[in-house]
Amino acid sequence: MCRDVGRSENSVELVCVSKNFGAEDILPLLAAGQKVFGENRVQEAKEKWPQLRALYPGITLHLIGPLQSNKAAEAVALFDVIETIDRPKIAAAIDAAMRESGKTPQLYVQVNTGEEPQKAGVAPRELGALLSFCRERTLLEIDGLMCIPPVDQLASPHFALLNQLAREFQLKELSMGMSDDFELAIQMGATKVRVGSAIFGDRRMKISPTTI
Repeated sequence: MCRDVGRSENSVELVCVSKNFGAEDILPLLAAGQKVFGENRVQEAKEKWPQLRALYPGITLHLIGPLQSNKAAEAVALFDVIETIDRPKIAAAIDAAMRESGKTPQLYVQVNTGEEPQKAGVAPRELGALLSFCRERTLLEIDGLMCIPPVDQLASPHFALLNQLAREFQLKELSMGMSDDFELAIQMGATKVRVGSAIFGDRRMKISPTTI
């Protein structure tokens, strides 16, 4: 796919979205060499990934779901990449957790490109103010942007907007594209694609990590 659009294969990383799947589903992917995974919830990740990481060192774990400020310390302790900073309160909580723990996960801001009221993410017009808060009021270094386009709209304008915002604010990472549109996202500059159902199939309730 990368070669088809004139990009290096190393320029795009697959984040395998393992939410709602248990260890027995994830282990074959780890055995095959997949090292980068995404989870939506801190608690679910906390229950299953410490044991998986003990078996397979070198895993990179992304938080791709909304984060509550009271879970910031746990998120910083567990995740290598947090993709869903979307307001100053969350940024401040992550900053405090990082100062206390000494851990420095990679950080992205989630942009609500469709400005959907039910969806997490900062509005595009407010992105500059949030980045200024992170840069001036905290020690956070923001590496990139993430978006989830509205399900009832074409994804391409949203990917184009995120790419434009990343260039405007000089951010190098673009997390965009999921199972139904990751090929389009790669064409439009994604550096991370978050793919779950195309790999695992339909979602089902997670199974206890004690099955490892």
